[in-house]
Order: sequence, then structure tokens, then C-alpha cells
Amino acid sequence: MQRASTDDARPVAGPVVFSESVPIADLLVRSAHTCPDRTALAFPGVRLSYAELLEKSTRVARALYGLGVRRGDHVGVLMPNAPEFAEALFGAGMLGAVVVPLNARYRSAELGYVIDHARLRVVLTTDRIAEHTDFRRILTEALPSAASVEAADSREGAFAEAPALRNLVMLHGRGGGPFLGPDEFLVRADDVDPSVVSTARARVSSRDVALVMYTSGTTAHPKGCMISHEAISRGSMGRMRENVPLGERNVFWCPAPMFHIACMQVFLASIGLGGTFVTDSHFRPDIAWEQIVEHDVTSLWPWFQAVMLGLEGAKGFDPTAIPNVSALSLIGPPAFLRRIQAMFPGAAHINGCGMSELSGYYAMSPLDDDQEARATTGGKPVSGVEVRIIDPETGQDVPPHTIGEILIRGYLQMDGYYRDPERTAATIDDEGWLHSGDLYRMDDAGRISFEGRLKDMLKVGGENVPAIEVEAFLCTHPHIRVAEVVGMPDDLLDEVPVAFIEIEQGVALDADEIIAWCRGKIASFKVPRAVHFKTASEWPMSATKINKVDLRKELAALTTVAD
Repeated sequence: MQRASTDDARPVAGPVVFSESVPIADLLVRSAHTCPDRTALAFPGVRLSYAELLEKSTRVARALYGLGVRRGDHVGVLMPNAPEFAEALFGAGMLGAVVVPLNARYRSAELGYVIDHARLRVVLTTDRIAEHTDFRRILTEALPSAASVEAADSREGAFAEAPALRNLVMLHGRGGGPFLGPDEFLVRADDVDPSVVSTARARVSSRDVALVMYTSGTTAHPKGCMISHEAISRGSMGRMRENVPLGERNVFWCPAPMFHIACMQVFLASIGLGGTFVTDSHFRPDIAWEQIVEHDVTSLWPWFQAVMLGLEGAKGFDPTAIPNVSALSLIGPPAFLRRIQAMFPGAAHINGCGMSELSGYYAMSPLDDDQEARATTGGKPVSGVEVRIIDPETGQDVPPHTIGEILIRGYLQMDGYYRDPERTAATIDDEGWLHSGDLYRMDDAGRISFEGRLKDMLKVGGENVPAIEVEAFLCTHPHIRVAEVVGMPDDLLDEVPVAFIEIEQGVALDADEIIAWCRGKIASFKVPRAVHFKTASEWPMSATKINKVDLRKELAALTTVAD
């Protein structure tokens, strides 16, 4: 098979398109050959060079082959951020197996569903953070039949709850029971010639499915987005080359979980660029700041407001300690983003819009955007991506500056939801447009701005109220750090806005003061009818952001108690 050049940057009409349409394992192989001694991964107290990461990943590939894993088989990876995660990702990718990153926050019911639904052949896990999250226990609870399975019993049907599953592997820690330990697993590599892996890797097509990323939504179960090698590798590299200031030395810090598309795209871009990826098993502000300074990070990817606020509170936090930072990727209310921009005047603030179904960001702040555009919009669609904004009721395109549902089409798009043709057909229409369920508006220059979810649009007495609009306004208050708005049922108006708020430490504010502050500044129907307070540790979190589903449940419980 002839592959596109990995450094293809041919001049074309319009924007420059960087095509890195290669299988994900090729990104590692290339960088290991060009900069073998450079640090590829940096965790607190642990560093792996490119040569070391390639050697360890190849050994995992050979061991997986020894277990019977072949091209197209599904391999689950249940881990926090850890060196083993990278080894598993690239090792399975070398064989042409499909990697299924499992959300480390899943508990037994969710995990059991995904293991079965994804038809996993092997699950690779670790006990590296057993004191916080015991994956051994969670897996055995998700698979009750595991109690009677021995690790050596590798056969289809061994696990009654997931008939396709044959092996549970502990890549770090101890084996025992249904788990193959690291030594028991890796010794299988000795019987597999390295040329077997090389041959398998050469047969992987960029249009093969590389990942099945399960994403939760409003449905009963998570949905598995089938993402091709082209979508994730070309997408990750293209975004960086087009929209992020890069140099000869590129050091990326990202605390998001590697099983999430937000982190996956940055991690793979770092590997493809021969950069250094700095992270930790979980976000610890003080340690994170120490890492950032130690590695002289050039590109910060805190992504979300809560993480950036945590970093600000880290011991010794001082933006002048990292003078070489050239990019900072962050989404949030404009007032917050302006403040952070001022804190890092030498860095390009990268805003963006993304989703798992589109392999991450499908729009980003262009390099020539000014600071105000970066604070107030999600940038422009990246090369190779088309967008439309339509009226959700009529399906017709809306004029500029009008809120509507955004539709996206392009190579970044998933191939569909795994084993779910009905949802796929409901999401991707006959012309290839992916209906996102997200509300956006577009300005005259083609920049897009997120205005909430279709299901996050409040209907207050017949008026449409995007929750995000009220949240952005609340965050202009000098003492409000975080604001989330949800709808509460109302007999007269259908629903009314209610705010959950985190205020600065040491500041005394009550609900009546905040509501009074809103009056006269925004339309009366947008003013929150009630305010509930949260501390930083009390927010219900998904993998990367505040979980509004849980906030709505909490509000329902509060309302019931009040009644």
C-alpha cells in the first residue's frame, strides 16, 4: 500500500492543508527514528524517550499477537493517564486492532455494558492508582463470572457477561485470578518475531477504524464513535500545524484524561511532531505547576475553566516562570478568557469547538485572529471541514448572527456509531452532514460561537434562552468564578433559569444579592429565579467538565425538599 507522505504540505488554493493521513502507530515510529533520545512522555518522576516508548509499545504488540489479537479485533484500555496507556494504544495500533479507550470514571454497570457492546477481545488495565480507583475490583464487579475464570482460560465465552472477551491483562501491578500479570503477558512477546508486527503495521490502512470512543449523552447507554486513523492522525496534526504556534521545541501540557478525545488529539499531535507530552495520572494543581515549570512547557492545554482556576491556585503559580509558552488552549466565558489572556500576553489563546463524533476540534482560532475574537468565538472550521447552521425546525440555513443547530461534514467525521445503525442514520443525513445537536451562531467572517445544546435551550414563557448566555453574563460579576444554569419546571412559564455558582473564597454573597445584580442588566426572563452555591470540590464532574445531568437531578431533589 502506498501511503501519503508524512510531511505533505503542498501549496493549494486557499488555506494550506497539512495531510498527515497515516495510521496512528506510524506517528510514533517516525518520531522514534528522527528523535529517538528526546523525551516523548513525562509524568511526575517518570520519563520515556521515543526509543523507549517504541520498544515498549512493540513488545505490547507482540504480546497481544501472542494472545491471538489480530487486525480488526477490539482491545479495551481501562487506565488513567499512564505510560502503559500509550504503550497499549500504539501496541494495539501496530497490529491494526481497534483501540477502545474506556472511561476511567465508569463503574461496574457502565463498564459491563461497554465491554460487551464493544465486543472487546482483551482489556488492558493497571493498578497504578489502586488507592484512588481499583480497576481490578470494578472489572470483577462488572463481570461477575470473572470469579470463576483463571487467567490461563483464554477462550471465547469464558466471561458470560461479555462472550467475545478472552483476556483481562494487568499491564502494571500484579496478576492473579482472571488477570494476567505484566510478566505473564509480556513473556508471550518472546514467541512472536518482531517482523510479524512490522508486517501487520504495513497492512494498516489510514481509512481503517483506529478507535471506538464511547461518549455519553442523553441516551440510556454510551455510544461508540468509530474514528478512522485518518480522522484522528491527520486531524490532530493538521489542527496543530494550522492553528497553534509551533517551534523547534514543542512541549505540551495537558491534564485531561487520555481516554477522552480532548486529550487524545493533543497527545497524538505531540507524538507526531516529535514533541514532549507532559501529564499526570490525575490533575493535582501544585504538582502540575511544578511539571510545567520543570519542563519549560511551550503549549498549555488546560481546556476547561475549572482546571485553569485550579492551576491559578497552585503553590508558586507565576506566569512569568514559563516565558516560552506560545499557546494556551482554553474555553469558557469571555470575561474569564480575557483575564487569562492578560495573564499570558505572549501566548496565543486557542479557542475552539469540538466533539467526539468529529475526532476532537473541528473549529479553532486561526493564527491571525485578534485577542477579542479568540475570547468571544470558537474560531473558524479547520481545513477539510464544512459547516452549516440551520433552523432546527425548518432545516433551512439561517442568516449570519442567528442561532441555529450546527451541521458538520468532512474527513474528521466518525464512520458511525458502532453497532447502532439507527442512531447513525439519525445523526448523519443522506448528504453526509452530521447533526450535532449543538447551537451556534456564525459571524460575517465565518467564525462560529457556541450557544449551548439544543437540549440546553431554556423555554421561558415562549422565549428561547440559551443557558450559556446567562452563564457568560454571571461570570462578568467580579466575585463569581464559575456559573452553570439549568432549567426548573414552572407552572406559568414552562421553565425558568436557576443558577449554580462558585464564588471567590473569602467573599460573602447571598442569592438575593446575585439576583438583584442581574436585574436591569439582562432581560427579566433571563434572570435566575434561584441561586445555589458550590465550592470547587462540590461540582459534579464528567471526565472533563461539569455534569449538567447531575445538576438537574440535584435541582429536582432540592425542589422536592422545598415543596
